Amino acid sequence: MSELPLFPLSGVLLPFGRVPLQIFEPRYLDLVRDCMKTSSPFGVVWIRRGAEVVQRGRAAPELGDYGTCARIVDWDQLPNGLLGITIEGAQRFELIETHTRANGLVVGQVELQPATTAVPLSGDWLALLDVLRNLETHPHVQRMNLRLDYNDAWQVGYTLTQLLPLDESLKYELLGLDYIETLMTELHALLNQLSGAQ
Repeated sequence: MSELPLFPLSGVLLPFGRVPLQIFEPRYLDLVRDCMKTSSPFGVVWIRRGAEVVQRGRAAPELGDYGTCARIVDWDQLPNGLLGITIEGAQRFELIETHTRANGLVVGQVELQPATTAVPLSGDWLALLDVLRNLETHPHVQRMNLRLDYNDAWQVGYTLTQLLPLDESLKYELLGLDYIETLMTELHALLNQLSGAQ
C-alpha cells in the first residue's frame, strides 16, 4: 500500500495519456510545487459526482474506485496568469481509502497496479492506429508532444481512449479493463458507433 496526494478531476487520465491543466487553488499549487521539487507522482481520480472546486456547504465529491498515477511533463505561466501544467499518466492504482489534510488536499491509500508490459500491435488493431495517427495531426494534440511506441498496443489503445470524444464515464470503464484484447475490442465497437457504422 502506498500514500499518494490526489488530484480529483472531472476528466479521466489514462496511462500514456497527456492532459493540460490550469492550477489556481492553493492546495494544488502546493501539490504541484512539491511534486516538481521531488519528481514524485500524484494520483488523478475521476469525480463521479460533485465538483472539482469545493464550495462551502456542498458535499465532498464522490471519487472513483481507481485512478492513474500522474507526472508533470511540462509547465508554463498561462496568458491569464495561472499556472499551466501538462500531466502524463503512468501506472493505474486502486483507491482503498482517503483522508483530507488541513489545507483541503485529499490523500489516498492506494494499491499500485503493475505497469503494463508491451504487447505487439496485431493486424486486427491497425485500424485503431490509423485513427490515432489522424488525431495526432490536430494542432491541439500536436501541442501535447506525445511520445509513443506505436508497436505497443497498450500505448495505442490508452492514448486513443484519452483523445477520443467519449463520455468520461466510458473512459473510466475502459481504464478499469485489465486485458488489452478487451480494450481494443471495446475501442473498435465505440469507433464504429461514432462513425455510424453498423
